[in-house]
Amino acid sequence: MFKFFKKIAGVLAGKLKRVFSKPLSEETLEELEEILYEADLGSTCVSECIERIRKTKKASIEEMRAWAHEVLSVPPKVTPEEKGSPHVILMVGINGSGKTTTCAKLALHYKRQGKKVLLAAGDTFRAAAVEQLEIWAERTGVEIVKGRHGGDPSAVLFDAVAKAKAGGYDMVIADTAGRLESKSDLMKELEKMRRVAAPQETILVIDATLGQSAVEQAKIFNASAPLTGIALTKMDGSSKGGVVLAIYREMGIPIQWVGIGEGDKDLHPFAIDSYLDDLLG
Repeated sequence: MFKFFKKIAGVLAGKLKRVFSKPLSEETLEELEEILYEADLGSTCVSECIERIRKTKKASIEEMRAWAHEVLSVPPKVTPEEKGSPHVILMVGINGSGKTTTCAKLALHYKRQGKKVLLAAGDTFRAAAVEQLEIWAERTGVEIVKGRHGGDPSAVLFDAVAKAKAGGYDMVIADTAGRLESKSDLMKELEKMRRVAAPQETILVIDATLGQSAVEQAKIFNASAPLTGIALTKMDGSSKGGVVLAIYREMGIPIQWVGIGEGDKDLHPFAIDSYLDDLLG
């Protein structure tokens, strides 16, 4: 599944093999440290990995794999559902992250599992977002709830949850307006939407090519809307994928989904072993 960045990851694996073919020394560890930074693992993960190898004196890909597996083994933070209520997923993120498309792909994923899914067009400020979600809804055969342009997004979510309860829907997947961390008014609005929708899941959609800045994004959004998971998009580009480890280790938030393209089948559940196979070789 993670073969989409096999070429990039293969370069990383090749570098690691060359380093591990040398005797363990401080010089070798410095070289390894540089490689891991290049792979977007971040300072916390890099320091932890180097210290583990220094203490165990086991410089090998197998040792790195064992460490990475421990880091990635974080259970999902999904709130239990109330009886008779739909499972609500709130999708958040900045502009351009691929949030609206990910909403639609997620809806299709659950529909294929036999779930009755309802989309909520909570991005009322960008007309193109509503139109895009409508096109996806028609294409996938999923119903959608929308409001007027510039209207209250919380009202859209309220209506969607009410319709879902009345119509026996299993799930509500809610799109939201892209927002920057510097816009405090939008972040407060996000808090309101979360109170209204009472989601069991709040998933942050992140552009994987952003590298370490993705970790900062996660921290800021988590402060306004506690996150249960991450959807990493654009992994078919130049991303090395190491940021996955950084987010897990620094925040304890699991990566749940990975987007690898624009097609309706290009969203996959995150799989630890497949990821490590490609990243580490």
